[in-house]
Amino acid sequence: MSTVSIAGRAGRAGRAGVSEMLDRFRKGIVTSGELVVLGYESVKAAATDIVQRRFSWQEFMLQAWFMTRVSLLPTILVAIPFGVIISVQIGAVANQVGAISFSGAVNGIGVLRQGAPLVTSLMIAGAVGSAICSDLGARTVREEIDALKVMGISPIQRLIAPRVVAALVVALLLTVIVSMTAMQTAYLMNVGTGKVSSGAYLESFVGFSQPMDFALAEFKALVFGFLATIVAAHKGLNAKGGPKGVADAVNQAVVLSVILLALANVAITQVYVMLFGAAA
Repeated sequence: MSTVSIAGRAGRAGRAGVSEMLDRFRKGIVTSGELVVLGYESVKAAATDIVQRRFSWQEFMLQAWFMTRVSLLPTILVAIPFGVIISVQIGAVANQVGAISFSGAVNGIGVLRQGAPLVTSLMIAGAVGSAICSDLGARTVREEIDALKVMGISPIQRLIAPRVVAALVVALLLTVIVSMTAMQTAYLMNVGTGKVSSGAYLESFVGFSQPMDFALAEFKALVFGFLATIVAAHKGLNAKGGPKGVADAVNQAVVLSVILLALANVAITQVYVMLFGAAA
């Protein structure tokens, strides 16, 4: 085989690789724009329907109960070992530096600022998001979404908006449950094992934890629940290729949701530190 032929094949392979990367980049830009548009239309539809008293509260209640049913138990089961890990790791470090009495403050701040919203986001993206995506994807491949459009019914108004509002409410409540479960677990691990007294643990927690920490956790929960629901709805509405297409859409929705939630968590945390770091 001549050198010219090898160089020609290498050149074609390189151009094909560059073309594929550009195509993926273009698809990423298009997907980002579609997510922004879908999020805006969903919020607009929900706000308009609530103000005009035509919001589908029945669909909202059904979706809220469904989301709670599929995510409550896994959330509690994840929050318990999470609280154990935090208490063990932080307790070991605090014991080494002689600050075991401040373990309550560190545990509380860590759970409220980072732990509870992250656990909630994973449950929303994994359990709730996959369920929403599979449901809407099945409706899409069965052409039910097209049937709604033919009848003059907006799928966003009828299906997406109630799911978005339900996900926001469920995310807020799950964050409270995760916070309580993780902090109680950490309390039992530290106080129950005799590492620190109950009074010292609670005193450090009350002295250093602030209401803004809980407000940050709830705000993160709102953002995470909104992002996960919009991503799942977008992938479900664009599912193609029958059952395999629905399965692929669910996988894409979970992966994309986790990536976006991680980026959003970093961004929100940095903004919080810049604005309230001095008071924290």
